[in-house]
Amino acid sequence: MALITTVTLNAAIDKTYYMEKFPLGKVSRVSTMISVPGGKGINVARVAHQLGGEVLASGFVGGSNGAYIVKELDKSGISSDFVEVEGESRLCLNMIDQSESTSTELLEPGPLITEEQIAEMKAKIGLLAAKSAIVAFSGSLPKGAPASLYAELIGIAKAAGAQAFLDTSGDALLEGVRAQPYFIKPNEDEVEKLIGRRLEQESDVYGAIRQLMEQGIGCVVVSLGAGGSVAGYGGRLYRVRAPRIEAVNPVGSGDSFVAGMAVATAAGRTFDQAIRLATACGTANALNVQAGDVRQDDVERLLEQVQVDLIP
Repeated sequence: MALITTVTLNAAIDKTYYMEKFPLGKVSRVSTMISVPGGKGINVARVAHQLGGEVLASGFVGGSNGAYIVKELDKSGISSDFVEVEGESRLCLNMIDQSESTSTELLEPGPLITEEQIAEMKAKIGLLAAKSAIVAFSGSLPKGAPASLYAELIGIAKAAGAQAFLDTSGDALLEGVRAQPYFIKPNEDEVEKLIGRRLEQESDVYGAIRQLMEQGIGCVVVSLGAGGSVAGYGGRLYRVRAPRIEAVNPVGSGDSFVAGMAVATAAGRTFDQAIRLATACGTANALNVQAGDVRQDDVERLLEQVQVDLIP
């Protein structure tokens, strides 16, 4: 299995609190708490590892929270090679109201990154990409990082011979696509910003994907939430329908999707196999209490239920 490097520039400790009710302005007692290394790229690394992929996690970490992230990754068997920074890596809190089946997230901003640390990260990506089949860039940019940073890092990864995956939003996505990553996974709102026009119906998504592929992006997957996705690859469009489930916690499903796509691509599987595995992983994640976590038996069962149809 070829190496997959995941990059989390704003790594975190993800804490999920399960409560019977989560009313505002009142004291709430937590029935269950889960604490794991987080940030979108670390979620990708964890799921890729669960799928049997060879994976290494990189990015920025700081302080005692950063030390916890590295220690817990090591305990779970995931190799890491981070750039250490001053300040504390962030905490991301997810409050689950079990009576209403709602999720409320509180996301800290994280540490301020300096120009020297950005330069160190660029050098590290060049070294890691040279031995990786895929470098997956995921999540928000930290304070101090320019909106163009993902584009710069993608260029470095591609020059070293790796395929670049990008899963971010806002200006980081707008700038990042200019570097022509191999894979992106925007939602409908993000696609509208990328192409500069409204998408009134699903068929409008088709033209948007074709436009992005014409700009040099090899694989474009537009998430439609529980409705599945529309994917573009090799000049063709596909409608992908995910299995219907009773979700426990949908947070991390997008990261699990990216992990499935990365593992299948690194293993040299066909696009049809890759999009099916990615969809099964995204769905399987929502069955678990922890974000960015899948069970192999769930993935294998759901894989048979994924429907992929070529769009004429």
